[in-house]
Amino acid sequence: MKKTVLKLVLTALVAGMSLPLSAQAADDALMKKIEQMSRELDELRNQVKMNEEKAARSAEEQKNAATKSDAKEIEGLKNKVAKIEEKSIGRWLTIGGDYRFRMDSLHGRTAAYTDAPTLSGLMPQVLAGTLPFQAAMAAAARQADKPKNETLYTNKFGLDLHAKALQDVTVNVKLDMYKTFGSQSDNATTGNYFADRIGVMDGTIGHVPSDGLLNVDRAYATWSNILDQPVWFSVGRRPSTNGAPSNLKLNNERPGNGGTPSLLVDYAFDGMTLGYAPDIDILPGAYAKVCYGRGFDSGFKTVNNSIKDTDMLGVAVIPYETDPLRVWLQWNRGFNIFDSSVMKDTVFGNTNVSTNLGSIDWYGAGAMSTLKKVGPGNLNIFADFGLSVTHPNTNTSNGLGLMSGTFDALFAGTPEPNTSKTGWGVYAGVRYDLPSKTKIGFEFNHGSKDWIPFTPAADDMWTSKVGARGNVYEPYIIQELNLKPLSSYFAKAFFKLGYQYYDFEYTGSNNWVGSPVKISSIQPSTILMLAPVKSAHDIYGTFEVKF
Repeated sequence: MKKTVLKLVLTALVAGMSLPLSAQAADDALMKKIEQMSRELDELRNQVKMNEEKAARSAEEQKNAATKSDAKEIEGLKNKVAKIEEKSIGRWLTIGGDYRFRMDSLHGRTAAYTDAPTLSGLMPQVLAGTLPFQAAMAAAARQADKPKNETLYTNKFGLDLHAKALQDVTVNVKLDMYKTFGSQSDNATTGNYFADRIGVMDGTIGHVPSDGLLNVDRAYATWSNILDQPVWFSVGRRPSTNGAPSNLKLNNERPGNGGTPSLLVDYAFDGMTLGYAPDIDILPGAYAKVCYGRGFDSGFKTVNNSIKDTDMLGVAVIPYETDPLRVWLQWNRGFNIFDSSVMKDTVFGNTNVSTNLGSIDWYGAGAMSTLKKVGPGNLNIFADFGLSVTHPNTNTSNGLGLMSGTFDALFAGTPEPNTSKTGWGVYAGVRYDLPSKTKIGFEFNHGSKDWIPFTPAADDMWTSKVGARGNVYEPYIIQELNLKPLSSYFAKAFFKLGYQYYDFEYTGSNNWVGSPVKISSIQPSTILMLAPVKSAHDIYGTFEVKF
């Protein structure tokens, strides 16, 4: 029994001693496994990190590649758009224009006189002894009259085209239609009163009511920056109408370096211009130009046609042009002036021009200024002065020369010799522009006995007012609509109401054939080509859109 117990004790003791050794061994194995797993985890983490970095690099490379591809594609699209824009119409062609409805109420007063065309048509019978001279005079007698057109309606439409053909080369075109309501002729607006309103001439098409055709008013090409200098050359049907300072009343922008002073010239010429605009600090905006125009081409010279071409040469010097002040100096000469179209379709048998009467020199000087913040608005003022000097030859048109000769003298057998005549004219006005887009203006002009400008295309119904031999007064008011421009920066619409009063002192306004006759001296026996208008009124209103 003791041996059994002792054996059990010894066995337990051995077992107790062996347990720590086994646990220690187990712990060592576990630690080795943990360390191995940690190493594997670190390796896995490193692998994941490497994979993430590789993936990030790959994504960045793909992104860069995509960005480069997108940029290249965008650049390609930009180039395509640029090429398309270069060829697009909007880049090289600008379109604008204007529309005007106008209503005039015209009233005039003439003196009693004897009609020269009628009398001349009866002279063969008088000379043949079949008609007494006094009977012929009675047949040609015209009583004092009060001509009127109480409601004259007209439509005017213009289309402007500006094309940039090449670098520094542009083409400008203006097409105009101007007609009377209910008429396709000029009969409603012309009459036996003034030489510039007896019919439509080449230079007045689109400026005097005629028919519904869209005629070419301007068409010219301009080459600028010649040899990299401030020099330009322009040729074609030139912008020689509606010049300064008439732009104020017409509510137009200043005409720029293409215009002519409206006191001297208002006629659409075919010709050319050479201009120079130096950069002078003390003379901002200064430029000068030489202009040439063909007013009448006489055609082939034959044994039956010795008429010369009528040409115009002009020199314009604008020594100062800024928004506050514009100054101009002008000289023109008209060579081989044709006899007026007053002779057209009369009993004299003339058709158009029959002879050349001589030459005319014109001299002009003027200025216009804009004074800002004068009271609540801006004040525009202008003054223009002109001289006309005739140089007649020995030719006459039915006995009348250049500003020389009267029918009374012809019938009396004592024709007036062709001598040089000097006339003068002055044109002045103001326009006050209010913030409400209301513009209130007044203009005055006076012409002397022998004053004769070349302005038949002026925007006046009775006759070109600046060519009147006497006084013309014109107040007007313009009200622009306060609407947002859409077609262009300068687009606008407005109403205008005005009144013109002509007080004539001499006959022959805007006519260079024959001597002027003082209105107050006219008797019923006074022989005249046109009805002598003593005074005339025009109340007018317009609705205009410029786009």
